[in-house]
Amino acid sequence: MATRPDLILASASPRRLALLNQIGVEPDHLIPADVDETPLKGEIPRKLAARLAHTKGLTVQHKARQTGIGDNALVLSGDTVVAVGRRILPKAEMLDDAAHSLRLLSGRSHRVFTSICLLNPAGNARRRVVETRIRFKRLSNSEIDAYLASGEWHGKAGGYAIQGAAEGLIAWISGSHSGVVGLPLFETRALLKSAGFAIG
Repeated sequence: MATRPDLILASASPRRLALLNQIGVEPDHLIPADVDETPLKGEIPRKLAARLAHTKGLTVQHKARQTGIGDNALVLSGDTVVAVGRRILPKAEMLDDAAHSLRLLSGRSHRVFTSICLLNPAGNARRRVVETRIRFKRLSNSEIDAYLASGEWHGKAGGYAIQGAAEGLIAWISGSHSGVVGLPLFETRALLKSAGFAIG
């Protein structure tokens, strides 16, 4: 009986690992991808998410092969982009960045694009981009201040983490909740199965 290929998750995110565990998948290796996430001139949000997910996968595949663990492995990578119209919101690293994003998102709809990419050992890619629409309630200054004080915003695209306190501020969502967290599970499961990775 053929054994399943090894799986490398191109991320150090505990959220993505926990999501994979939800569908019964335990990666054999976790290798973070360090890539420049700056949008190209005129690049639209969907294309940015797809490009970054693919680039992360290729980067990790190369890194894994240098250490001798990636020759026969699948590499799963992903990227999430938050956008208001065509405007891409950055990952919030500073308090002011998060505050600006939350004020921009308050009372209006925005889109979250999550791209996943699965590379086989030959470097061939299977890709999906999932779009989720979200609308925040109109946020008061005290609600914004309380969320900023939580620190959950740090390093998060759009300045919020849907799996935390921000979920209580969301009035409406259409799409993939797990995709906004970092990995759309339905599409991830389908990609893995299509590549011969056994999932119960």
